[in-house]
Amino acid sequence: MSRQPPGTPFAHRYWFPLAALYSALIVPWSVGGQVGWWLAPAGLRTGWGHGHEMLFGYALAVVAGFLLGPQPRRQTVLLCAVWLSARIAFLYWPQGALTGLLNAAVVLALAYKLVPVFLKTAKKWRNRSVAVIVIGLALSVAGFHLAVRAAGALPIARSMLLEAVLLLSALMFFIGGRMLAPAIAGHLQDKHIRLQARVQPTLEAAVLLLMATLLLVRLLPFGWIGAAVAVLLFACAALTAIRMWRWRLRHCVDRVDFLALLLGYGWLIVGWSAVGCSLIGCAVPLPVALHAITAGALGTLSASVMIRTRMIRCLKDPNAIPWAYALPALVSIAALLRLCFTLMPTDEVLMAAAALWSAAFLGVFALLSWLDRQADKGPG
Repeated sequence: MSRQPPGTPFAHRYWFPLAALYSALIVPWSVGGQVGWWLAPAGLRTGWGHGHEMLFGYALAVVAGFLLGPQPRRQTVLLCAVWLSARIAFLYWPQGALTGLLNAAVVLALAYKLVPVFLKTAKKWRNRSVAVIVIGLALSVAGFHLAVRAAGALPIARSMLLEAVLLLSALMFFIGGRMLAPAIAGHLQDKHIRLQARVQPTLEAAVLLLMATLLLVRLLPFGWIGAAVAVLLFACAALTAIRMWRWRLRHCVDRVDFLALLLGYGWLIVGWSAVGCSLIGCAVPLPVALHAITAGALGTLSASVMIRTRMIRCLKDPNAIPWAYALPALVSIAALLRLCFTLMPTDEVLMAAAALWSAAFLGVFALLSWLDRQADKGPG
């Protein structure tokens, strides 16, 4: 994010392919290990281990790639190496002290790079929310690893994972909206249509404040907390639906990059609503509801962002390869299959969802690798 000499490579050149490949490998390995189809290391044989690697492994790599901007190659490679060491350590020693230290090192390095920049350069508190979210993720990592090492504290570790999911959903809401609003406005302007409701700062501020409130409230030890958090989540979902409706999306059907991003953004509404229903006792198990956010929103949005960001950087056109956005759609189909597990609770459904997810992210990895080769052939 800080000023770098001309020609300094963007961090996403390294982080995005690494994240996509790791995600493609880890999901079927973990799911197959949990259902007994094949062997998996200790860190992937439990639901909390699976969640840790998707949140603090995959998602954190995507966040690093997107937010860090141009970075010296040596620093990026070093941080990637620490991240990879943390992944290996967690896979085989999920409750080890060294594992906790390595994972903490990754998120603390990310916070060291990002937090001062957003706090110093952002003039509005809404823009500074990125720094607060990164700090929250760092605290979630620390809380998780302290909990898994303590006897009988596994519920606290799961709570830290839920906190991380909600923090990432707030980050997706903010960054996704900041990507979509100006892009849609520019596209509509090319059609001689004026979009008055762009960023919608009042609505954006309301959702961020609601998310901050529920993230703090849910840590309180009272019986009514679940219902209160559910109400706040329903409010966030409703406001986000209003925001999307005011973007006049019917004029965006000719832009597949917008459609892919909007698909992921829409999953936030589904995910927040599903988690809210789960918290008030509706027939939606919390692990299934969380997958609407993690597999649906996070998976679809991250795949779309990685493809679009690298395509702009390498080919100067986010729609230079329109079919590439079929990959985020495949991720959404995988998320739907995962949600269908409540209706068809069989190992085959889980493995089909994992296989589709893996195929989609292997495709993302192959595409990103090809785009890097194209960038090496010429300027940009």
